[in-house]
Amino acid sequence: VKAHPDRFAIMGRFNPEAADATSAIKTWKSQPGMLGMRFSFHIPVLQQPLIDGKFDWVWSEAEKLGIGLMILVPQNLVHVIDGVAARHPDLRIIMDHMALSSGKPEEETFRDFDKLLPIAKRSNVAVKASALPCYLNEPYPFSKIQGYAKRAFEAFGPKRLFWGSDWSRSPVPYRENVDMWLKDASWLKEADQEWVMGRGVCEWLGWKIP
Repeated sequence: VKAHPDRFAIMGRFNPEAADATSAIKTWKSQPGMLGMRFSFHIPVLQQPLIDGKFDWVWSEAEKLGIGLMILVPQNLVHVIDGVAARHPDLRIIMDHMALSSGKPEEETFRDFDKLLPIAKRSNVAVKASALPCYLNEPYPFSKIQGYAKRAFEAFGPKRLFWGSDWSRSPVPYRENVDMWLKDASWLKEADQEWVMGRGVCEWLGWKIP
């Protein structure tokens, strides 16, 4: 980010239980390249504080300070984030990876997919359709996973569904992560490609486009 400030930015990891947390959050976005915060609640030990409401003060402060959030939860906990979004209508939340969990059989990975879609009714919630080839062992153009992406697109719309590769752990070439959307997603209109492939997330987070 320091080397290429016009190309990269950060969604930083914030520790609500750190000794200086209440003061650190006040100046969070003044850090160079910092656009918001990213939270992972993908395993039980990390989920309990969320369920218990121990981080509620963070959501309140983030809303006041205009700090956007990216949050990863399994699909059976999307209702918890829905409650957060309802209580804090000015808090911008992005649901990471369509709330999918890695390393599980297909039937388990997508069993609760329908639990993601209702949160689309919250205008302050968007979704990242990122790292999708990680969740199904299928060849390009990933027809099955595209089916789920299409359903998320229909729920959230082009301005609230954001592409991402998660390239550092991608099992397929970067080019395939791009082409599955630009060349083989027949359901994605050309007019919507710009929003899904970058403009949407930039505008959502206030990231100035060069």
